Amino acid sequence: MVRAAVIASLVSVVAAQKAGTLTKENHPQMTYKKCSSKGCKTHQGEVTIDSNWRWTHVKGETTNCYTGNLWDEGLCPDAKTCSEACVIEGADSEYTSTYGVVGKDDSLELAFVTQGPYSKNIGSRTYLMDAEDKYMMFHLKNREFTYTVDDSKLVCGLNGALYFVQMEADGGAAQHGNAGAKYGTGYCDAQCPHDLKWINGEANIKNWKPSDTDDNAGFGHYGTCCTEIDIWEANKHSTAFTMHSCKVDGQTRCSGVDCGDNAKGERFKGVCDKNGCDIQAYRLGNTKFYGPGSEYTVDTTKPVTVTTQFITVDGTDHGKLKEVRQFYFQDGKKIEHPKYNVNGKKHNTISDEFCQDWVDTTKDGTNYLEKGGLHSVDTSLEAGVVLVMSLWDDHEANMLWLDSTYPINGTAPGDARGTCPTTSGVPKDVEEKHGKSKVTFSDIRVGRLGTTTRDYEVSEEIIV
Repeated sequence: MVRAAVIASLVSVVAAQKAGTLTKENHPQMTYKKCSSKGCKTHQGEVTIDSNWRWTHVKGETTNCYTGNLWDEGLCPDAKTCSEACVIEGADSEYTSTYGVVGKDDSLELAFVTQGPYSKNIGSRTYLMDAEDKYMMFHLKNREFTYTVDDSKLVCGLNGALYFVQMEADGGAAQHGNAGAKYGTGYCDAQCPHDLKWINGEANIKNWKPSDTDDNAGFGHYGTCCTEIDIWEANKHSTAFTMHSCKVDGQTRCSGVDCGDNAKGERFKGVCDKNGCDIQAYRLGNTKFYGPGSEYTVDTTKPVTVTTQFITVDGTDHGKLKEVRQFYFQDGKKIEHPKYNVNGKKHNTISDEFCQDWVDTTKDGTNYLEKGGLHSVDTSLEAGVVLVMSLWDDHEANMLWLDSTYPINGTAPGDARGTCPTTSGVPKDVEEKHGKSKVTFSDIRVGRLGTTTRDYEVSEEIIV
């Protein structure tokens, strides 16, 4: 695991993107709990929205540097000029009025479509903060992470996601001289996304191409990669938790084949594993584990509490990670995943052994193990990871990989992923018909194994 010099980038502080001064940044508040054998203690936290959602304009003026899905060619003829001239702005009341992000007590509500005073906003990506200008860093080995989620308003094609990525605590401010974590900088994930306007403090305008289907997005020459731990990707029809591995250690700017771009047929050639290794009950043959209604073991018409444990080989904080386990609480019952039959063996946690059996069964091309497997996840958890909470629709695959049959008409093991039609999830349709959709995350808790769930009343345990 090394930060690959061939795709790393350092930008001088002089040329780096800065924060604007027209609106004071005021983060929504959200409490969380740290738990131990003595109980759980509430801490005051706050969240910030990713820099991609922020107003980008000329420093000291109200002139846009970026409008819709295009950079202003006059203001931004090249990355250096653009990065010196343009800033990203703070947000205050805009969190609610423009972005549909509402923090209250221990909960965070994310709205899907919000008609703001100047534009229509679609979805959001937010981060939990440790301080005004620093992301909360989670070290989760030999720990568990618990929260409650309400997916009852999320239809086919939407994804209310809670996950961790190996970002820098300051959002890259010290290394790149950018606006920093306070303004939501430094994002990365295992898809090595090209749609970020700013990467490493530099405008990502080289070869910028506006999206054909998204009025608010485009794609630059560079992507930004890091290990990704998907605790929860879900709507009311399907859910998955997934480990993604990377050969690079921490947020790394990529270009060319290292990004593993789908359009170039290089998906499995990049530095990160994009398919991941997942436990998704429907894919694994249990079609009644998760869904809307009392006929499902986990009924998504009601909130559900989710606990994910990161278990080490020796039960210590620095032992090697051996498996990731997830279970649920609802209506006073603890719900465990069943032992799924995978390649003739029984599994209900994510381990390298499960992932090998899953690869041998699905043959979907995933290179999770080749990119490092749980060793990559282990490395990121040692370094510390940032909590991301987001709501989004999918302009590339209509979210069919989560909640329908994908590839369309696929009949191989694992292709059936949920009950949604293969015609569902088209962003234009979802945005027009289901704009009032929302997801709520609440009661976040972190602590040693067995400490975050002690006060949940359990009348019985269900193992399907």
